[in-house]
Amino acid sequence: MAFGVALGIFAAMNNPKRYLITSALPYANGPKHIGHLAGAYLPADIYVRYLRAQNKDVVYVCGSDEHGAAITIQAMKENTTPQQIVDKYHELLKSNMADLGISFDIYHRTTSPIHHETAQEFFTYLNNNGDLEQKETEQFFDEEANTFLADRYIIGTCPVCANENAYGDQCEKCGTSLSPEQLLNPRSTLSGNAPIKKATTHWYLPLNKQEDFLRQWILEDHKDDWKANVVGQCKGWIEMGLQPRAVTRDLNWGVKVPASSAKVLYVWFDAPIGYISATKQWAIDNEKDWKPYWYNADTKLVHFIGKDNIVFHAIIFPVMLKLHGNILPDNVPSNEFMNLEGDKMSTSRGWSIEMEDYINDFVKKDNGGDQMVDALRYYLTAIAPETKDSEFTWKGFQDAVNGELVAVFGNFINRAFVLMHKLCGGKVPKFHNEIIDDADKQMLEEINITKKKIELNIEGYKFRDAQAEVIDLARKGNKYMQDKEPWIIAKQTTHNGQPTTEAQQQIDNCLHICLQLTANLAIFINLFLPNAAKRICVMMKTVDKMLDWENAGSTKLLSVGYSLRPPQLLFRKIEDAEVAEQIEKLKIKSAAIKMTADNEQQTTDNAKQITEASIINKNAEELESFKTLPSVSKEAIVFDDFAKIDLKVGTIIAAEKVEKADKLLKLQVDLGLEVRTIVSGIALHFNAADIVGKQVTVVTNLAPRKMRGIESNGMILMAEDAEGKLKFVGPNEVVANGSGVS
Repeated sequence: MAFGVALGIFAAMNNPKRYLITSALPYANGPKHIGHLAGAYLPADIYVRYLRAQNKDVVYVCGSDEHGAAITIQAMKENTTPQQIVDKYHELLKSNMADLGISFDIYHRTTSPIHHETAQEFFTYLNNNGDLEQKETEQFFDEEANTFLADRYIIGTCPVCANENAYGDQCEKCGTSLSPEQLLNPRSTLSGNAPIKKATTHWYLPLNKQEDFLRQWILEDHKDDWKANVVGQCKGWIEMGLQPRAVTRDLNWGVKVPASSAKVLYVWFDAPIGYISATKQWAIDNEKDWKPYWYNADTKLVHFIGKDNIVFHAIIFPVMLKLHGNILPDNVPSNEFMNLEGDKMSTSRGWSIEMEDYINDFVKKDNGGDQMVDALRYYLTAIAPETKDSEFTWKGFQDAVNGELVAVFGNFINRAFVLMHKLCGGKVPKFHNEIIDDADKQMLEEINITKKKIELNIEGYKFRDAQAEVIDLARKGNKYMQDKEPWIIAKQTTHNGQPTTEAQQQIDNCLHICLQLTANLAIFINLFLPNAAKRICVMMKTVDKMLDWENAGSTKLLSVGYSLRPPQLLFRKIEDAEVAEQIEKLKIKSAAIKMTADNEQQTTDNAKQITEASIINKNAEELESFKTLPSVSKEAIVFDDFAKIDLKVGTIIAAEKVEKADKLLKLQVDLGLEVRTIVSGIALHFNAADIVGKQVTVVTNLAPRKMRGIESNGMILMAEDAEGKLKFVGPNEVVANGSGVS
């Protein structure tokens, strides 16, 4: 009996009735770069287009991950609410993905009511089944803010690289994964104080009880069909010994825990449930039944992710699905990381190409915008980090587009159409079987060979190789045409100046094959570059139905005598000036962020009261560094002189003593659009921890000066009371960081 059940499951998985495809939910805390696109979204889109071309029952779901500390931290940076943050970036991400041709069936969001209900039901089911554990632990707590601190709300010195502003979960300078306990001198980002440990009770998913299942399912059942990087990372985690993992947190923003209104579901627990809630919403919108996609064994579930999500999608979420009675993923194709111009891609460091920037620079302001969508999709697939980290370079992008899309693929199709119009009257010529030769037979055979290679590669999640097969077929078409030389044969004419009958037959055969090859190239390239495929269909005056996979390999896609439109260029060249502009833009953006950000915030201010005496008293050393300041006894100035001073309000987000300088504090001041380092001589008047969160007025257009080896980019305005005590000059009420003072 058991053997029969096993055979049934095996048959279902090898002949699935339906497909459910997911891409990792991106955090709605900011724009995403093209490395994200290449990692989890473009590969999934290619796979889904392949399934749709076969008319499979497939649903492709994704959506914004809108909970967790990353959202609330971004809200603090932008001086707004978490809901406003996710509303803003959800729409941006949804729009960016659509603009770049990612064809989700639904792009959902985890703040939706249906998601909250689904996640709560999931938690309740596991909890009632006894699959979760409750236990008390000690966690970091900010006494002044009266709240437990998520990892991202704790910063301190990285034990690996000594970065003084590493987060409690990761150092963004060296990339090391951390826990708050590993930080040196940890402090709360809310108050600047050192946190204490305080007892709290949470629910845990006991992964340790699932080790035997995971060993069998991953290390045995999927050791051969899953990528080596996925199996290897999972093996490392399992062999280290899995531990219970908290599924709840002491936060306000998130899905409320049904059993405790003071807690929310940990974002790693609620986010993957977003795949289920998205499927539910898709089913409602399309009057379908969602349950077969998550409960029936004849559904093939595939998660497309980046390597930083392997543990969640290959270990933790499958355990959740197993306990909940759902199907398990058939595969978890994970890509490595894509670097940029010799360095790790990072939005926070400004070393990235945001999807929004590419769209604005190449798609929206380009007459052939859809061509540039295809250009990016092509290059990202050509350098996809499928087995190891890869690298995007603007020169490589230019070479790939100009040397392969334009010079090989586009060139072949353009030549075929030009010659067809010139030598065959603009119509598909007849094929003369009586004069077919070995070169003709080989070219026709190559079409079927390519089809099989593409199928094999795509079904093995090797999209880079699959796309290369399409370009290679176009390259063979170019060689075939060059060897046949129909333009030379056309010179074999009769006394009337027309090609001889034999010459015309040779021309007909060559161009007939080239046109049938063009139709097949449209079907093949549609999986990768859908805009190009549609343009080819317009040229051939065929409907999109021709792009169905069942037509691939056929040499009778275009009827003899059918007139075709003149050719249009499928792709445009990338000019040297464009490459130089993008490289310069990247350097400028990175340098600007590097200059102002070890932290990422800004500030606002208001105030005109300033006496030069207070400046002298507060910091003789600072005054020395700004020798251009007027004397205490100031002469009258005109308004234009005053107008040269740029005053803005900012918030001090971090402060620390400067080593070997009794009077100096090193401040990080959030000015709304940037965070500046300012060295100020106020250490004798204020404790560093006490002024974090204080709004101040900043002179922002002073030339940078170095003090004790630290570059200071501004001056904090101070006033002195009758007792010689310095006071901050700032707004009476909280205003937005970056507000001007006039």
